Amino acid sequence: MNIFAREMKVHAKSLIIWSIGMLFMVAAGMAKYDGAAASNQSMNEILSQMPQSLQNIIGAFDLSKASGYYGVLFLYLVLMGTIHAAMMGADIISKEESYKTSEFIFVKPVSRDKIITSKLSTALVNILILNLVTLISSIAIVGYYSRGEDVTSDILKLMIGLFILQVMFLFIGTAISALCRKPKSSISVATGILLFMFLLSMAIDINSNFEPLKYFTPFKYFEAKNLMYGGEFQLTFVFLSILIIGVCSCITYVFYRKRDLNI
Repeated sequence: MNIFAREMKVHAKSLIIWSIGMLFMVAAGMAKYDGAAASNQSMNEILSQMPQSLQNIIGAFDLSKASGYYGVLFLYLVLMGTIHAAMMGADIISKEESYKTSEFIFVKPVSRDKIITSKLSTALVNILILNLVTLISSIAIVGYYSRGEDVTSDILKLMIGLFILQVMFLFIGTAISALCRKPKSSISVATGILLFMFLLSMAIDINSNFEPLKYFTPFKYFEAKNLMYGGEFQLTFVFLSILIIGVCSCITYVFYRKRDLNI
């Protein structure tokens, strides 16, 4: 039984829908930028009139440029990509119990570790494909509106950051699924934790007193305002990302191996 091929087939429709969603988000966002530019509307002036807290969340981008507008749009792409990863991580581990198909897999002469590895491989391929779709569509669409501005290197850097976040939340989802006694609740718990971390990152932008908490929310690790225009990855955040992925990976294998399944 090829578990990897089976899982890829099961998640094919979902991957197509999410890919279309990401493509639409990029296209719609940049079309809005083009509309504002065509109307001679100064996006920077509009931004300057907004509350300071909102300006802090958006970042100091030049919204008259396609790259600056994409930097703001990237926040929504990150949210979509991480939600997909967290939901997939939680679902791909627990769904056999949720859908009462555990006996189909676990009566086969295959170890639990091999089953988990095959499922994780499927999830990693899915988030990689979604990331590549976002990368290619972003380079093509933003490049079209950039009017000669070089955006490829910045977009590539952002997509690397997004992929690390996707992998991180994927394994956070699998760890939660392995720990949850009730399989059906793992997706809601995973997305709840993700949204809490996202709101925490917003709170840090609004109130600088929360700045020390940035290490507790991955949404602060690879922000567009820190990576674009010559910015670099911070080694501290890269190390923390690897640590979180490693710990969650161990939790997934150890606790799922010991868990009594509801067959």
